[in-house]
Amino acid sequence: MNDAAGLLRASPLPALEARILLGHVLGWRRTELITRSDEPLARDQVARYHALEARRIAGEPVAQLVGAREFFGLEFEVTPDVLIPRPETELLVETALAALDGLSRPSVLDLGTGTGAIAVALASARPDARVWAVDRSAEALDVAGRNAARLLDPQRPGGPVQFTRSDWYAALDSALRFDVIVSNPPYIASGDPHLVEGDLRFEPRGALTDEADGLSAIRAIIAGAPARFEAARGGVLWLEHGYDQAAAVRALLSERGFAAVRSAEDLAGIERISGGTWLPEGA
Repeated sequence: MNDAAGLLRASPLPALEARILLGHVLGWRRTELITRSDEPLARDQVARYHALEARRIAGEPVAQLVGAREFFGLEFEVTPDVLIPRPETELLVETALAALDGLSRPSVLDLGTGTGAIAVALASARPDARVWAVDRSAEALDVAGRNAARLLDPQRPGGPVQFTRSDWYAALDSALRFDVIVSNPPYIASGDPHLVEGDLRFEPRGALTDEADGLSAIRAIIAGAPARFEAARGGVLWLEHGYDQAAAVRALLSERGFAAVRSAEDLAGIERISGGTWLPEGA
């Protein structure tokens, strides 16, 4: 078992996870795990693979073990200080991009940026957009800043993503106004058993739960959003939420005065995000 084929065959992990970990240790692409499968491996390579395999068996997320996760076609650095980007959140990016369609040099705010995945994906897809991103965690902002520096063109017309340490809107320049606001906030209720299961055990608790009913962060974001839109132009707000929170989030948006309130389903058919439009004054 000192070759790739033997290690993968003997691994108790799901095949995809075993291949990701072994490819990370060896620095090989997926195709090399096939074409070089019978190539003898060094003892230290085998030992490093088994160490990662044991940590995965103990529950540590694959993304943290390899230090990266792909999101929206970009590879983001991941550490234990940030939420791991998930495929379903790509819906939030796609919907935000649709809202930006037709706007010249739009301004975007990402609240609770974590790895910077949403902000950087938007900035990459819309090089002319001016993008701001906030998080209350200094450690998360360090990760997000590194991801932006590595993944974005330093000459992009919209300029660099502006990162600010803030509790939602609190520390943002009061004069800033945005066309689109997006957020994947902590929305898991404090007593939810998922918090002590699977990968979530190893992710920052503050990025997962509001330590309340799962809606307190969403309420704060919705309440503060209208003041951050241009009065003459209005704006759009989209939020990710839990699988059973869509109706509640739509109600909160409608109560605050948002129009065209709706939810959108992810690929699993779950209402994953909800949003609405803040109409310009006099509309």
